[in-house]
Amino acid sequence: MSNTPEDAAPEENPDGVPAESELFVEDILDAAPTGDGDDANEEDASASDLEAELLKDLQRISAEFANYRKRVERDREANREQVIIEVIRSLLPAFDDLTRAEAHGDLVDGPFVLIAQKFHAGLEKYGLTAVGEKGELFDPNIHEAIVQLPNPEVTANTVADVVEPGYRLGERLIRPAKVAVFVPAE
Repeated sequence: MSNTPEDAAPEENPDGVPAESELFVEDILDAAPTGDGDDANEEDASASDLEAELLKDLQRISAEFANYRKRVERDREANREQVIIEVIRSLLPAFDDLTRAEAHGDLVDGPFVLIAQKFHAGLEKYGLTAVGEKGELFDPNIHEAIVQLPNPEVTANTVADVVEPGYRLGERLIRPAKVAVFVPAE
């Protein structure tokens, strides 16, 4: 008889269960005592109860893990979106300068035209869209009124001019549009 680790039987507790740090369902079921007659029926019933309990525990742990995995993925996506928003917020002043230069006609031709186009395309790739247009109804959820101008021709608060455009990333508002608002004259 050799004394190699492969030949050695695992140590067992008095219950006949291996004394390892991890027990598997098969180990526990194999360690259940077996017998004859009435004792065998009682033992079969207790083994069946043990199997049912272990199955319920396994199903509960499996469901908990699935929920944990979904929560981690959801949190990871929310963190990714938050980082993108923070980067875009840091780039908005430069984006505003390029937009003003385009509106003024400074980017008609020259090397900065390509840079401005690439900058616009890069931000649009992430779903950045402008908010606030002249003539639309004023919405305090997406507009910030910096001045109100009475106007007898309007019946509802209307955007008179966009001083600084706002931006939205998907459904999230990154910055409200700063606007002048026509209000109904009394």
